[in-house]
Amino acid sequence: MAATTAIITQGKTRVRPRGGMTKKRAIDWLLFVAVILGALVVMVPFYLILVNAFKTPVDYATSGPFALPQAIDFTGIQAFWERVNFPQKVWNSIFISGVVAVLAVVISLLNAFAIGIGRVRGRSWIVLLFLMANLLPQEALLYPLYYMFKSVGLYDSVWSVIIVFTVIQAAFGTYLLASVLGTFPKEVLEAASIDGATRWQILWRVVFPITRPTLSVLLIFFFIWTWNEFLIPLTFLPSNASQTVPVAVSVLTGDRLMDVTTTAGAALLSIIPTIIFFLIFQRTLTRGITAGAVK
Repeated sequence: MAATTAIITQGKTRVRPRGGMTKKRAIDWLLFVAVILGALVVMVPFYLILVNAFKTPVDYATSGPFALPQAIDFTGIQAFWERVNFPQKVWNSIFISGVVAVLAVVISLLNAFAIGIGRVRGRSWIVLLFLMANLLPQEALLYPLYYMFKSVGLYDSVWSVIIVFTVIQAAFGTYLLASVLGTFPKEVLEAASIDGATRWQILWRVVFPITRPTLSVLLIFFFIWTWNEFLIPLTFLPSNASQTVPVAVSVLTGDRLMDVTTTAGAALLSIIPTIIFFLIFQRTLTRGITAGAVK
């Protein structure tokens, strides 16, 4: 017989079954198990990279990809480090991603302030235009941007990639922040105007401090998204001195001397900077995501 619970209401005893609570707990356990299995599936590629990066080619051929290395070997990591001049590639990626993240956040804030709070005409159509800009595939931009950068002398320059990604990321940031600032409390803005604050003072002393958590999240996401971009840097940065980390890894995999252990070492070195960046700004990311849930 199903478990029951007694409830006393106005001197009467009423019995309510607890089957619903048991069913809910079973669903929670199923969801928990599904999350654990999903996490294990996601961790498999990282396990393969970590294990095979410290193997020799002979060890990989004899033991296979899933076995632990018989001895720690840095040959694959050292080969990738020397072939592509990895420190230079890391600096290129950090410089491009950092500049794009900062510029995109600033432009997104300025655009969203004008659209969301300035109440410009055709606000809904402008926001829709920014949304459509995010839906445009990058392949459609390559042909016109190639000839434009060739004509202005920015081809094979990191600034060509910075300009493209700043526009792309700022379009998404404007779309997101315009929706957020559209619900900004009018009382706060009116109080600042009564105190004699100008538009710039309202932006930097009122709007910016309140939206700082959201801007921090955008900054982190813009940095990681730009770091992982491949197609546009591959197209506009052909020389070895200006390539980014993803492009260096992809170019090296086409080398006939490449082996699996070197590929794993290259993948390991390429994700270490982003992991360090995430660990440094993890608290900022957590605060930014949870800030909107508490008023």
